[in-house]
Amino acid sequence: MTPSTTTGSAKASERIDVRKTYKLYIGGAFPRSESGYSYEVTDSRGRFLANAARASRKDARDAVVAARKAFGGWAGRTAYNRGQILYRVAEVMEDRRPQFVDAVRKAEGLTAARAETTLDRAIDRLVWYAGWTDKIAQVVGGANPVAGPYFNLSSPEPTGVVAVLAPERSSLLGLVSVLAPVITTGNTAVLVTSESRPLPAVTLAEVLATSDVPGGVVNILTGGYAGPGPWLASHMDVNAIDLTGAAGDHEAATAMEAAAAENLKRVLRAPDAEPDWTDDPGLGRMTAFLETKTVWHPKGV
Repeated sequence: MTPSTTTGSAKASERIDVRKTYKLYIGGAFPRSESGYSYEVTDSRGRFLANAARASRKDARDAVVAARKAFGGWAGRTAYNRGQILYRVAEVMEDRRPQFVDAVRKAEGLTAARAETTLDRAIDRLVWYAGWTDKIAQVVGGANPVAGPYFNLSSPEPTGVVAVLAPERSSLLGLVSVLAPVITTGNTAVLVTSESRPLPAVTLAEVLATSDVPGGVVNILTGGYAGPGPWLASHMDVNAIDLTGAAGDHEAATAMEAAAAENLKRVLRAPDAEPDWTDDPGLGRMTAFLETKTVWHPKGV
């Protein structure tokens, strides 16, 4: 072996991996937390995986501003176009299958085969919701029978900015199951991830950023709900909140419900225990964040 070859081999063996920096996702960008705080994320066996940003009150406020700015454009798109965009997200997730499988496997302690199954269900759920974008109005709206020479028509409209506390245990399927129905119906979302299992959510943020979802439609805060949750519940420009991520934490969920009541937010209450996300999702999560507008119009002669 020549001296130059020996030197080259030594340099190659000294190479340091480029470690991934996990950030927030706000307004289509990936900022670090305004607070500068981060925390250690470990796998199911307690081994270090990464440092994730711990979102602050200021980060939550920035996310709400971004969601409000994006709301008009997203709600104004045709329902069919929103379906196309959701389907595109599913396509990109399928393309990045190895990365998602690895993230879910490490986060939830699953075998590779079970992580694959979880990913399949998450992608299929996105496709399922994509198909509902232009059908939900016909199912929950319609013409109402009235006594008089009038047309009386009811149609659903998105409620606005929705804060979503993602499930703590189901890092991908549960995450998709609470996020997809919110944006399917034209709302924008500020999503707070699982504290212990945030990495699949950050990977999803990268998919959203590289698909057709406009910036601000989905904003993702890592670090758990204990910090930003109460502020989102009391924020006067948040129209609704899904407390699913606080399942089992009765004290915190009750406090956030009370804070949400100050500006009459719609509240999807926290369950006593995390649901089985493999069950049929039904329409309840879509209709929970819809407003019904009723129009009267004379029939004429």
